[in-house]
Amino acid sequence: EVLVSLARDGTKGQKVRAAGVLRNLAMNDDNRVAIAAAGGIEVLVSLARDGNERQKERAAGALWNLSDNDDNSVAIAAAGGIEVFVSLARDGNEGQKEEAAGALWN
Repeated sequence: EVLVSLARDGTKGQKVRAAGVLRNLAMNDDNRVAIAAAGGIEVLVSLARDGNERQKERAAGALWNLSDNDDNSVAIAAAGGIEVFVSLARDGNEGQKEEAAGALWN
């Protein structure tokens, strides 16, 4: 919950670091469930849509890892994630494109 809070309300740098840590933690099945339960999906979709370049890339990477869980994939779509991923895949920098394409692939 602390990391989700930092990704939502932290400074620019804290948001980047929190999204990066969430990306790494989301490589674990149990953590995917915990991050979603803490409200992380909505926060990360918002950050991927509205953040700065680094925030968008890290948030998209976290969402890619979270999308390995079927329930999370549904929640990501419900939070507007598909539109965000399409936008990043089309108009983002190379890192954003890679992360967004991976999330769409899942």
